[in-house]
Amino acid sequence: MSPTKVGKKIWNQITWTWKPATEREAGDSVVRNLLLHWFPSKITRQSLRFGYSFWLGTISAVLFAILCFTGVILMFLYVPSVERAYQSIKDLEYAVSFGSFIRGLHRLAAHLMVAVVFLHMIRVFLTGAYKNGTASNQNRPLNWILGVVLMLATFLLSFTGYLLPWDQLAYWAITVGTNIASAAPVIGDKIKFVLLGGNHIDQNTLLRFYVLHCFFLPMLVGFVFAWHMWRVRKDHGLACVDQLALQQKSEKTAPVKTKTYSLLGIAKGRTVHVENAFVDEDVHTVRSSPNLTRRILMVALATMLVCCVLTLLVQAPLEEAANPKVTPNPAKAPWYFLWLQELVTDTTIHIGGFTINGALIGGILIPGILVVLLAIWPYLDKSPLSAAGIWFAKARRKQNIAFLIVVLLVIGFTIVGTFMRGPYWKFFWPWEAWPEIPKIF
Repeated sequence: MSPTKVGKKIWNQITWTWKPATEREAGDSVVRNLLLHWFPSKITRQSLRFGYSFWLGTISAVLFAILCFTGVILMFLYVPSVERAYQSIKDLEYAVSFGSFIRGLHRLAAHLMVAVVFLHMIRVFLTGAYKNGTASNQNRPLNWILGVVLMLATFLLSFTGYLLPWDQLAYWAITVGTNIASAAPVIGDKIKFVLLGGNHIDQNTLLRFYVLHCFFLPMLVGFVFAWHMWRVRKDHGLACVDQLALQQKSEKTAPVKTKTYSLLGIAKGRTVHVENAFVDEDVHTVRSSPNLTRRILMVALATMLVCCVLTLLVQAPLEEAANPKVTPNPAKAPWYFLWLQELVTDTTIHIGGFTINGALIGGILIPGILVVLLAIWPYLDKSPLSAAGIWFAKARRKQNIAFLIVVLLVIGFTIVGTFMRGPYWKFFWPWEAWPEIPKIF
């Protein structure tokens, strides 16, 4: 046999699970391939449709993979010390080959992951996909809680990475963020002390944020993500699968009379019988390999392409080196926490000589209540089973409207904080010029 044929044979032995030629190979590929083993042998056509889930979960996973890949490269080039951190970023921008692109790709993927995870949470809520369906042993409310944990961990991942460039933008954004955290009753100052490693942002803070950003939080996200995906499999896929089962009429099939093996020996009678969720399974389902795998590959390639193009178009910012003695005006938190900063301002009320603490109300209590409500909402939702897995189900209209109002308020406060807050946190319309404010030393 020629070397070319030998090489082709070896290549086919390695890759056949990704391009099965027969129905039998398609089923065997899921069992024999480690990466495909977490997928079911068959998947419903409706689950593959872009219009149901928008593949936001897959996009989030791809963005996290991009962050891990680029983050490992950056770890070889970044020095986590207050004396050299800023200079190492400058070297990345101007001295390291493709350093600016790698840093920009990492930063952009981090921001996109925050946005996509938030959109994924919105999609799951609006479709009622946190509700259990018709299959047994489902626990979708638990998976929803895992999703909330993943969203919070994503925020923390981006927040801890924000400080690492050690420029003015990073330093004062972390200052604002940790000051909001310190408003928590009883334990606020302790939380700030633990985050900063002291009372001020210095070497201890940078090192703690670096270790959290590069090790503990990625490990947490990886573990919870694996648990999250395992629960999707245990819950029999996306919630639209249960809707498909409800829409069909049940049919009884005659049991197969054959021998079955019991603990006491051979017994005659019906075999162990598993009832299918669908009457015509072949009509509504397709093999996961290659139908699901190809779509995942397409989504992954599209996500990477968009990230690369945006990285080339949008340059990652880098301001002057961090200087605790020079306070920018206004000092703003990271964009995904600007709604909190705006909420702090709007809930700070002066009545005579009495002041209502906006940092406590808008920075701690309101977002804390929202997170708790998110976590327990699947147990409060009493809508019927027919409302699960459907976009804007009529039975869930009121709670969807309330949820969308909260989402729009968060987005609105973020826009106001980003574009309409100027010096001294005063309100300016986008077309209004900001007054010249001297730097505060």
